[in-house]
Amino acid sequence: MKMPAAEQEILNQRDVLIKEFCDFLPRERVIADTPSLQAYDCDALTAYRQMPMIVVLPDDVTEVSKIMAICHRRNIKVVARGAGTSVSGGALPLEDCVLLAMARFNKILDIDYDNRCLTTQSGVTNLALTEAVAPDGFYYAPDPSSQIACTIGGNVSENSGVVHCLKYGMTTNNLLGLELVMVDGSIVRFGGKHMDAEGYDLLGLLTGSEGLLGVITEVTVRILPVPETARALLIAFNDIEVAGQVVGDIIADGIIPAGLEMMDKFIIKATEDFCHAGYPLDAEALLIVELDGPVVEVDYLVDRVVTLANSAGANSVQVSSSEQERMTFWLGRKSAFPAVGRLSPDYFCMDGTIPRHQLPHVLKRMAEMSLQYQLRVTNVFHAGDGNLHPLIMYDANQPGELQRAEDFGADILKLCVEVGGVLTGEHGVGVEKRDLMTVMFDQSDLDQQMRVKCAFDPEGRLNPGKVFPMLHRCAELGQMHIHNGELPFPDLPRF
Repeated sequence: MKMPAAEQEILNQRDVLIKEFCDFLPRERVIADTPSLQAYDCDALTAYRQMPMIVVLPDDVTEVSKIMAICHRRNIKVVARGAGTSVSGGALPLEDCVLLAMARFNKILDIDYDNRCLTTQSGVTNLALTEAVAPDGFYYAPDPSSQIACTIGGNVSENSGVVHCLKYGMTTNNLLGLELVMVDGSIVRFGGKHMDAEGYDLLGLLTGSEGLLGVITEVTVRILPVPETARALLIAFNDIEVAGQVVGDIIADGIIPAGLEMMDKFIIKATEDFCHAGYPLDAEALLIVELDGPVVEVDYLVDRVVTLANSAGANSVQVSSSEQERMTFWLGRKSAFPAVGRLSPDYFCMDGTIPRHQLPHVLKRMAEMSLQYQLRVTNVFHAGDGNLHPLIMYDANQPGELQRAEDFGADILKLCVEVGGVLTGEHGVGVEKRDLMTVMFDQSDLDQQMRVKCAFDPEGRLNPGKVFPMLHRCAELGQMHIHNGELPFPDLPRF
């Protein structure tokens, strides 16, 4: 049988690219065989899979620059990938793309305690940054649940936030400088070791850009001295809506915890069965509140939080009396996702953000939606900044369940926007929320955003098919035109 023309063209392109890449890369770092490519066919959003045309593994910025220049000259699409922990499909490849795997960018380049910053290659894991400076009493504040695996380059691309962002900010608030390879292979730098720079905030523009504007090769972040003390409170409630109200009460009282997390009854039991953290199994909801700083300040704030919790009718309040006990309080929260993985064949981890005062209403509506879609949902999330992570449980082997789970998730995100929130807090848009962007933005909004994309990548070759629900092309003088072709992922391939 004759091979379709499109497939033959991809094979022809692949052969030419292999030859060009191998002029400066060892052959083992140019991957093109099917079994090896299958390791890169998805990220942590495993419902969607697509093998790339080629995977290349550079280990310095010069190699990245050469790869990008070749792809630019030959009009080849490029998708950059760190550890593949994105749960929004941000690193999902295309069948005719070069996947730029950044795993070999694994070196910390400089630690500058005088300026309280650290410079690292983009493939270094989040946790490794703290481990590098911990012996000297410092740490890197943003700490995703996947911090043992996720890379700092990916954190910048998605503007990761997580547990301690309430007090210490998202990735963007801890970022000082970037080295970036542009679509044509040119190497540029933004920021540095200084706290701020003149001109446009290009660091802010690039943070959270999801790989659409360039390939991040080097990152400079600020590091902080370890607080004098940290204590955690484990607060149980018999009503999840009351727990949500207490979150608002704490913030309204002027208290900014280092972390403020919520877990519902299902996830409490799941994590307790998984890691035995000592959570009260009779609770409908748990709050974990962490306070850090000088001892006298922490003691004072602990008393205020205890008072607020008891006034709202908390079932129980436990305050950590040692570092070991504090870490035990966090053990269940950090184990939530694998704990649910033991109980359901598949689950979607959603990511929307709402105003804190809307927590009781949104939690109630999600419970109603769960009955409507006949799918379980459990909640574990960053309550302090209203960043929700509902886990929708389903079985992809059961006809119709994947579609119901996607529809359920879409309704949750629409609800977030309806109450004044946004589609994502830290996971990014990727392909997961791409087709919901029109819920939050009108055509004028999207055109303005795409103009930025076109300024960096006029032909749309960098991570195409992500974020924007339609393709645009840049014409002369920066005018926008809707492209008549289809999206690279018109119907996303599922396993």
